Amino acid sequence: MAADMRLPTIQKQVSLSTSLSALDGKDLVVPGDVITSDTGFMRGHGTYLDDEKLTASVAGEVERVNKLICVRPLKTRFNGEVGDVVVGRVTEVQQKRWKVETNSRLDSVLLLSSVNLPGGELRRRSAEDELTMRDYLQEGDLISAEVQSVFSDGALSLHTRSLKYGKLGQGVLVQLSPSLIKRQKTHFHNLPCGTSIILGNNGFVWLYPTPGQLDEEAGGYYTSLEPVSLSDREVISRLRNCLLALAAHKVMLYDTSVLYCYESSLPHQIKDILKPEVMEEIVMVTRQKLVEQEG
Repeated sequence: MAADMRLPTIQKQVSLSTSLSALDGKDLVVPGDVITSDTGFMRGHGTYLDDEKLTASVAGEVERVNKLICVRPLKTRFNGEVGDVVVGRVTEVQQKRWKVETNSRLDSVLLLSSVNLPGGELRRRSAEDELTMRDYLQEGDLISAEVQSVFSDGALSLHTRSLKYGKLGQGVLVQLSPSLIKRQKTHFHNLPCGTSIILGNNGFVWLYPTPGQLDEEAGGYYTSLEPVSLSDREVISRLRNCLLALAAHKVMLYDTSVLYCYESSLPHQIKDILKPEVMEEIVMVTRQKLVEQEG
């Protein structure tokens, strides 16, 4: 029986030529820490009053907006805002709506009136459309969508009216913490290595081969079932392991950090990326590149 043995290795010393000034400005607290004893502040999310002292109830970063103090948790379920890009899985088909799992406290809702009809035609949804809902999306399908509104109970209402949203085809889903996804203008990226990535604000990341041409007639519901080449599958597997390595070391995920990590991992085999010593080396080199790029 083959056994995988790893011996101690000499780790490369990578010096981060930057001070921790970026972290100095952030007040990190744990549950029970007194944030302030000044009674002039208002109590926000993640705080409570204990003997007239404002105390943290969750571990996270203190945020102040004028007189309001709240604590943003470092690890939490996805709290969606209008305009967020999400990747989700359809869990249920109901009357005139789909229920979608988006890593939030409650299932999100995708209304029949909030999707593009095949061919992009604009008309009122009829009873016939309601009967053919499973032809568009059924249980288990993965979709990319945008948060259209937030209901009073915190549930999200989604829409896929743009052609960049819709049903997802062949690819790999990586589930990470929503707090690691960096907010940007666009969360759809075509990487130079021949793979595209959707960084959902809800922590679901979708990796798929970059399509050659987009079929606009499908209205976001055409999914290619062509076999994916071995080289594309290897790139996707490497990117998936890079994402897990960055998430394990709490590095913010965006197109630049993912690309730098991919480049840093090229000297190693795909299966070795998740070994602790290799993972640490790759992430240290990635951090150094990010620091040099920002500086």
